[in-house]
Amino acid sequence: MGFILMYDITNEESFNAVQDWVTQIKTYSWDNAQVVLVGNKCDLAEERAVSVDWGRRLAQQLGLEFFEASAKEDINVKNVFERLVDLICEKMSDNPDNNPSVTGAAPKGAQLSDHSDAQHSNCQC
Repeated sequence: MGFILMYDITNEESFNAVQDWVTQIKTYSWDNAQVVLVGNKCDLAEERAVSVDWGRRLAQQLGLEFFEASAKEDINVKNVFERLVDLICEKMSDNPDNNPSVTGAAPKGAQLSDHSDAQHSNCQC
């Protein structure tokens, strides 16, 4: 499983939310979820509110890979996705027997049961 955490380099508030997003991922996803941090809108450098160094430092503190990209101008978008897929594949090949995303195990907090609350009808369709 993988996540792309993306903030807007022209909006410091979106950058400040990254740590909360990481906490949510750690709380509600699998332990081996791979995450990359992306500063989007690098094509708007003249409007920049978050420096490249801030992004790099935060990614390093959180143990994430870091990219800057522009979805609008298609700058670095392919590289972000390719790297995330590489990270996921590397993690899966490290220990495929214990990978819940391969075995179908439920993530933390999910509860599955055989009991169905749905009403049964006489419809045979």
